[in-house]
Amino acid sequence: MSIEVIKPGLLSSLQDAGRRGLASLGLGRAGVMDEPAWRLANALVGNRADEAALEITLAGPTLRFAGDAVIALTGGIIEARADGQPLPPWTTCFLPAGTLLRLGGMRHGCRSYLAVRGGFDAAPVLGSRSTDLHAHIGPFDGRALQAGDTLTIGGHDAAPWFASARGAQALRWGLDPQPWHDYAHAPLGLLRGRHYDALDGASKRALTAQRFVVSKDSNRTGSRLDGQPLRLDHPLELVSEATLPGTLQLPPSGQPILLLTEAPVTGGYPRIGQLAAVDLPRLAQRRPGDTVCFRDMTMDDALQRLRARNDALQTLIQRIAQRLESA
Repeated sequence: MSIEVIKPGLLSSLQDAGRRGLASLGLGRAGVMDEPAWRLANALVGNRADEAALEITLAGPTLRFAGDAVIALTGGIIEARADGQPLPPWTTCFLPAGTLLRLGGMRHGCRSYLAVRGGFDAAPVLGSRSTDLHAHIGPFDGRALQAGDTLTIGGHDAAPWFASARGAQALRWGLDPQPWHDYAHAPLGLLRGRHYDALDGASKRALTAQRFVVSKDSNRTGSRLDGQPLRLDHPLELVSEATLPGTLQLPPSGQPILLLTEAPVTGGYPRIGQLAAVDLPRLAQRRPGDTVCFRDMTMDDALQRLRARNDALQTLIQRIAQRLESA
């Protein structure tokens, strides 16, 4: 079965968990920006946890489904219509052959995930189906979707939940996005980086006291944060050092950059902090104009929060599987 891209949306690309373990070769990981949303989308359609999904940024594509399909939309709350009929997010939906799915703007959040039962049948590149837009690696030669592209769906068993369905339908139950979506824009946990002590006193206080604003120049490589400029107490002579998603760099402008999933593997700017991994998906859902503030966090606290999040996520995925089996 295939899906035709009628309109690509603002930025839509295939993503999975990314290419991990290749930094020594100079290759970043890429992959999904909001891992819990991606994993829950796959769970809702009965996929394996590692199937690629379509990551959609701010405004979605228009897609025509050649055959029957079972889909789920998670992450940012996006307007979705199947042949004009509204579709709910965060649940399992059936689309009959020929359906035109129009995905519009997002009421909340920055990135949504469209999973299809069977997954997207794209050839892995270096072990991943992720699109690295910066390095031009992955499906469609590492670019975002364009009008006229065709997405192929992998083989799968028929879903028993919609055995007699004729039109677009959704299950009567769904997930509450509240635990997985940061509506309140709460402070994000920040560990002190190697060059934190090089900040002057005012900048150390401002780092956790002020509210930054996500710049319109932000992308999958990094979120540029506008606010009171941060300054070093004294100049630093640095060579490039290792970076990864979550590294908070300070360029000469004084406006910090928080690296995201397409982060380069090295960088020469001072590294003043490291975002707690558990908060990376929350930052990924902040759109240009949204505020970001930080709070000091220790490594122990960061690891404890990450374990708790992963345990809750795994428990929910197991419950989804049980619910689908009994449907």
